[in-house]
Amino acid sequence: MNGGTFTDAGALAAALERAGVAATAAVRTAMHHSAQSLRQRVQQGASGRPGPNVISGRYRSSWQAEVTGAGPVVVAEVGSSAPQARRLEFGFSGADSLGRVYHQPPFPHLGPAVQQAGPELVRDLGATLRVAL
Repeated sequence: MNGGTFTDAGALAAALERAGVAATAAVRTAMHHSAQSLRQRVQQGASGRPGPNVISGRYRSSWQAEVTGAGPVVVAEVGSSAPQARRLEFGFSGADSLGRVYHQPPFPHLGPAVQQAGPELVRDLGATLRVAL
């Protein structure tokens, strides 16, 4: 919505509605791009030190990105359903549920990717909204 003069409340309301729809669509696109970028960064970080080493590639390929939304709310989720994800990121010392004892150091790959992607997401969303509105 770039300027303009409104003398009719209905015309103003319609212009605001159009701008809101355009902004939501633009944010959804930006979030999709950002989520995919974060997923790729996590996968790169899970491709050897300082992250976890690759054994079969299944863990690395378990990372998924999904964007959902309802109305003006847009949510991006990046995660893995692999059972070892938390243990690889944060490490583990102690006995597991089967009584096996581990002293596994952390191999951070999600945290560093999020730290890099966060400022970029904020910048991209700001630019997206400036263009959409």
